[in-house]
Amino acid sequence: MKPKHVFECSWEVCNKVGGIFTVVKSKAALMVEHYGDGYFMVGPYFADKVHGEFMEEVPSPVFKAVFEELAKEGIMCHFGKWLVEGEPKIILIDFTNFTYEANAIKARLWQEFRIDSMGTQFHDFDEPIIWSTAVGKLLEKLGEKLEGPIVGHFHEWLAAGGLLYLKDSKKVATVFTTHATMLGRTLASHDVDIYNELDKLDPDAEAYRLGIQSKYLTEKSAAMCADQFTTVSEITGMEAEALLKRKPDILLPNGLDMSKFPTFEDISIKHKLLKSKMLDFIIYYFFPYYHFDLDKTRIFFLAGRYEYHDKGIDVFIDALGNVNRMLKEEKSDKTIVTFIWVPGAIRGIKTELLENKMKYQDVLDTFNDNLVDIKNRLVFLTITDQSLCNEDLFDKDITQELKRKLLSMKRKEGSPPLSTHNLVDEQHDDVMCGFRRAELLNREEDRVKVVFYGIYLTGADGLLDTNYYESMLGSHLGVFPSFYEPWGYTPLEAGALGISSVTTDLAGFGRYLSKLKSNKKMKEGIFVLPRFKRSYDQIVKELTGFLYDYVKLDKAGRIKNKLEARRLASMADWKNLISNYFEAHEKAVQLRFKDGAA
Repeated sequence: MKPKHVFECSWEVCNKVGGIFTVVKSKAALMVEHYGDGYFMVGPYFADKVHGEFMEEVPSPVFKAVFEELAKEGIMCHFGKWLVEGEPKIILIDFTNFTYEANAIKARLWQEFRIDSMGTQFHDFDEPIIWSTAVGKLLEKLGEKLEGPIVGHFHEWLAAGGLLYLKDSKKVATVFTTHATMLGRTLASHDVDIYNELDKLDPDAEAYRLGIQSKYLTEKSAAMCADQFTTVSEITGMEAEALLKRKPDILLPNGLDMSKFPTFEDISIKHKLLKSKMLDFIIYYFFPYYHFDLDKTRIFFLAGRYEYHDKGIDVFIDALGNVNRMLKEEKSDKTIVTFIWVPGAIRGIKTELLENKMKYQDVLDTFNDNLVDIKNRLVFLTITDQSLCNEDLFDKDITQELKRKLLSMKRKEGSPPLSTHNLVDEQHDDVMCGFRRAELLNREEDRVKVVFYGIYLTGADGLLDTNYYESMLGSHLGVFPSFYEPWGYTPLEAGALGISSVTTDLAGFGRYLSKLKSNKKMKEGIFVLPRFKRSYDQIVKELTGFLYDYVKLDKAGRIKNKLEARRLASMADWKNLISNYFEAHEKAVQLRFKDGAA
């Protein structure tokens, strides 16, 4: 038996909060292609979020009748299309007038599942539970009116209220996906080495100790009650089996729609253009203090949430400190400029950096204003085989003007800042403390330079003015040595953009990739750093070696890595991974409707 209707339910449908938004959005077209008119997405209705994303339409008579019944309970349903690739049909639920049921819903969760929700906060726990219960009511009523098997696919504990409401449904089969266990993520953020401690932990006790029992118990109940329990990776499956007490029935790895990324030819062109913008930034950030060879400069980056331990920022900084010492000892002429793109607690761009940018732009304006004349002089001197010097390229007035402007740019004291922005508590900021411990101080003799860029890359931040993907495209290597990463889109996105990267075997994508790669190629394109059950010093040493080797690569070696990164990323195209979703849906139907009734 195959499902005739699938309702995919997530708090992040038309509501960008985290990584699940990318998951549900990027695969929508393939879901529509497979299920046709039988595929629907269900999310919350927030008026300020749906503008430009959602096109409301008139529902069919069956749906309209159900919506009218739900409206009597205060559940208002908006039907239409999500304006993304594939234009999936979506139902957004406004639960504002259904909040009066909050206590009754929580009482039922306690009575039926022993979910302890005493003292929970409305926006933290109550709000998604109210919404997801409304989702359960919606699917229950649609199940009574629609023909054929129905599947409700629920993502994360935030949607679990709907699955628990449908626990005994005779009409709706259920699939539950946890993208990261609530307890696992929280333990990791408290520096617990969970993968060495999994068999020793008392999950219930730990959840109460950390004050997350309501979410943990909701997630655990959904995992136990679902017809099909799924996770996104092998590493999260191990975690779920230990903490939620159920082994996943199937893995649903996250993918990307590779057709949305530029071709390798386009990547090569864009890399040159965007690297030029990055170099402009590097010039006005560092060159007022000292100079280095831009042709021998490599740009590294780390991007993501500010989770110093979980995202491996600590490992990256310590490895960079080692590489800096090695390059200095051998008197290398190579320079690494490393960006840490994680949003921090900032108060504004540093004044001296804005001054540097303004003065650099003033120099550029002088060149641009005299570009035709400079070009003509250059052509004449080249054709007549004359030696080139500044006096030949510029007339006397321009030469004097440039000298004044360049002199104004120079700073006589100090070193380039470690951060682009003033931080709320710079002395105790983890990244800044990490830089100081690793002796990454942006001194002239340092071969590794660091820039803590503590703001989201919007494309209009007053400095780089490049968005997330553009910033990646202008760089050489992305480093994501995560300790806790149920999947990890960043190295996958980097690879799709033809950028070499580092992930780990504690990241879902890294573990997936290590199964695909031969041992011979583990260090090409996307390097999988071994972190599973290894000491911190071993991990830092291994990453140090990789970063050092990468700096030594010539242009041909870097291009080879870019090609391999792109090839490996294509392995996680949704076209290769989407069948896992179809299998989960079919198995759920077979289990729920064993007797053939639906």
